[in-house]
Amino acid sequence: MTNPSIKIRSTGLGYFINRIQTLFVSMLRIWTIPIVLMLSLSSGFTTYYGLSHFITPWIALVITVAIQSIIVICSLEMAGIHWKANRMRYFTVVASLAVAIAASVTFSYFKFYEISEQETLHINRLNELRQQTKSYLDGILQVKSQMLHQQKQDLEKASLDASQAYFGTHNQIGPGYKNQVGEGPFWRHYNQIYQEKKQALQQQEQAFQTLDSNIRLLQSNLNQLDVTNDKEAIYTQFLKNYQDIQLGVNQLASSMGMSLPDAPLLMTYKQFVEEVKPSFAMWRGFSWFAFACAAMVDFFTVLLSYRLEFTAPGPLTIQEEELVFECLRQFTEFRINENDELEMVIEKSDLEKARRYSDWSRMFVVGLLLSRGFLRKVDDRTVEFAPNLYPLIAEKMSDKIAALKQKAAAAAGSVSHE
Repeated sequence: MTNPSIKIRSTGLGYFINRIQTLFVSMLRIWTIPIVLMLSLSSGFTTYYGLSHFITPWIALVITVAIQSIIVICSLEMAGIHWKANRMRYFTVVASLAVAIAASVTFSYFKFYEISEQETLHINRLNELRQQTKSYLDGILQVKSQMLHQQKQDLEKASLDASQAYFGTHNQIGPGYKNQVGEGPFWRHYNQIYQEKKQALQQQEQAFQTLDSNIRLLQSNLNQLDVTNDKEAIYTQFLKNYQDIQLGVNQLASSMGMSLPDAPLLMTYKQFVEEVKPSFAMWRGFSWFAFACAAMVDFFTVLLSYRLEFTAPGPLTIQEEELVFECLRQFTEFRINENDELEMVIEKSDLEKARRYSDWSRMFVVGLLLSRGFLRKVDDRTVEFAPNLYPLIAEKMSDKIAALKQKAAAAAGSVSHE
């Protein structure tokens, strides 16, 4: 005869909420597995991208697979061991994980740096062009100012000579021709020089107007590089205007016998639009954003792998479950530890040692559960339950309780019949 109160509890609201919560937690644990795999693939792609720029691609692929495998395996293994239980093993796992994470973050950094700094790199190249052209144009303007100043001084001197020759006060005129006003041979000579200087100044001003026009075109091309889509055509025109300015200034300066500022060697269009090439020089221009993105992927991979705690290679058989339940009941010292897990002492008690009790069967079960990942060693004398062991024990306890209740109900029924 079944107890109706048991049926009511199993179909009540609390039972339904508990089943929903259990299902939700189970789904989260199952969903964690593909998330860890996808994160590992993402980190592996960026690691392979950076590593393939330094070594042969197929070797980079093998190393990348090894790095990501070590990260996941060591993260899972760390969830099942305590440093007090086996310090050397714990240290080797942590050291392997640290080396794998360092390698993954280092080479992933190159990819995130390329993505995050691509626009910055373009701006820096554009600013470099602007700085180079500005320095060169500033030097040209100084030379231009010196040329105009010298030409105007020569023109003023030629005008003064012509005026003095006209009034006969020039110091080159002989004593017999002093103070004779008129357009004599002296005046015609100096007037010709004045006209030549005046014509030369006009030609130079016209040349400077052409130079100023090229400078305006150069600056316009430089501004368009930041907004246009057809960068190649604009950059080609920019280089052409730059060469025209350089040629024109060289001709003007050579005719005046003046020295020119050194023209900077501008980058080609291929260099201007060249993508970021991974190299360790990127660490000199360190980007915290790129580093944080590279580290974030591996951090989530380690965290989720650690929280997954899925180290058991397979479930226990029905016979193994019975053996585990019966042998674990033979231990007597249990407590809840600082990890909120059930912890038990696996050493013999003093009474068992005095009676020379053989604990081979229960220690075999402990070794079985440790190797399967259902138990985790805390230190030399204690172990704790892994999360995947609780449902098995709960099921067995439920079966035992149900069997006891049925036995009690059967006994009560037989007594009532008597």
